[in-house]
Amino acid sequence: MKRFISIILAVAMIVCCFALVGCKKDDTKSGNKIAMITDYGDITDESFNQATWEAVKAFCEENKLTYNYFKPTGDNTESRVAMIEKAVGEGYNIIVMPGYAFAGAIVETAPKYKDVKFFALDVAKGDLLEAGVTAKGEKYDYNPDNWDLSKYVDMSNVYCAIYQEELCGYMAGYAAVKLGYTKLGFLGGMAVPAVVRYGYGFIQGADAAAKAMNIYIKINYVYGGQFFGDADITAKMDTWYQGDTEIVFACGGGIYKSAAEAAKKAGKKVIGVDVDQKAIIDGAYGAGMTVTSAMKGLAPTTKDTLTDIVLNGNWSKYAGKISTLGLVSGDDPTINYVQIPMESTQWAEGKFTQNDYKALVKAMFDGTIKVSNSSDTNNMPKTTNTTISDQGRIK
Repeated sequence: MKRFISIILAVAMIVCCFALVGCKKDDTKSGNKIAMITDYGDITDESFNQATWEAVKAFCEENKLTYNYFKPTGDNTESRVAMIEKAVGEGYNIIVMPGYAFAGAIVETAPKYKDVKFFALDVAKGDLLEAGVTAKGEKYDYNPDNWDLSKYVDMSNVYCAIYQEELCGYMAGYAAVKLGYTKLGFLGGMAVPAVVRYGYGFIQGADAAAKAMNIYIKINYVYGGQFFGDADITAKMDTWYQGDTEIVFACGGGIYKSAAEAAKKAGKKVIGVDVDQKAIIDGAYGAGMTVTSAMKGLAPTTKDTLTDIVLNGNWSKYAGKISTLGLVSGDDPTINYVQIPMESTQWAEGKFTQNDYKALVKAMFDGTIKVSNSSDTNNMPKTTNTTISDQGRIK
């Protein structure tokens, strides 16, 4: 009998050990609930929020995790904080936030919820400093190099990913000119650093292509002052397109709608931003309208980061850091965090092909081509073959 009991106990211990091992393995992701807070618009904005949300949704469904999104009632820090607090109150312990405007909410909520992991896309050091310095009643001079971030923002449970928008902006500008467009336009949203880098990269790429082709081009340049289109911005685009502008890089959330509406009336073209917008724009405004898109990897960043944090348990690699994502390969453009789309760009034999694009990316990766990452709105890039008509801000 004693021998029998011993055997039973031994078996039970083995089963228990296996169970514990199983539990330990599952603990990597069990207990994690992931929430995304929307910035401006919602999860159907066909841009920033939607790309991030779809990545969160796909990751969580694949790994059987609880997830949800929360939409602030207003476009302000108070509303974003309210939604973060609501999510935390409902047990969500990983908060995904797409957009620079979350800086103030991070400054306010991250120190209060130390057990929560805050993961922000496109929130840069300058954004956080401005929010942190302002919260302490001091005046920020908009030069991040002059400030010690740790004195103003608790980043111990925060990770931010930002992008080299100037690189994909360069690719889009270069491609447009190589494809035969010589009268270009840039319509930015608000003149925040990311938008400015897109625009300045676009100028640099277009000018480089013009110089290589020994031609001269023109770029109209303006900021709409917001991240959505309206009658005033559409009227501005009407003026451009009814003049000599052939193609506009519409860079700033839903502001593309004003460019696309005007392009449709004039039978002209647009360049998308952040994600591959061809299906979205062409579907709503006319087939063939979207020549290419300057893309940053919102979805892959979200998926890759959540995979490492949740499945691999590597939060310590990310906490307290701000990563700048750009080119990771000179041979395979499709795995870079900034790119133009291989499938939907309107390549043209003898003008600009996929092989030409691959050669361009390789030269950028190798450092043969250097692109300024300046976001100083008072100093546009210098050009040799481009005339820029800087039209300031519409609003």
